[in-house]
Amino acid sequence: MAEMIERIEKVLEQDVRPSLLSHEGNVQIVSYEEKSKILRVRLTGQCSGCPSAQLTTEEVIEKAVKEKIPEVEQVLLVHEVSSELLDMARKILSRSGGSDDRAAGKKSAGRDGAPFIR
Repeated sequence: MAEMIERIEKVLEQDVRPSLLSHEGNVQIVSYEEKSKILRVRLTGQCSGCPSAQLTTEEVIEKAVKEKIPEVEQVLLVHEVSSELLDMARKILSRSGGSDDRAAGKKSAGRDGAPFIR
């Protein structure tokens, strides 16, 4: 299976990533299942959560991979939040005290002086 992952990575590197990187995005292999011949990928960067993510997966990633590696029968997009992104969000919230202030309903004023609840 490691050989198959290497082959897929090579296709992604040569045929897919240049296009995604031009949009400040990327793709990661989540898994490849030899029995079902299904490749699962995650889009990252600006491609993550993009309204065109599914189309990108089908028209760019799946097309390139299946053309070069016919053993792969399907490419599926995995929609999940990466642990790195969750860690970054936790750090940001802990520094700003954001979640505690909002939960307590503390009132503040914006730049224009209008009140809002943090």
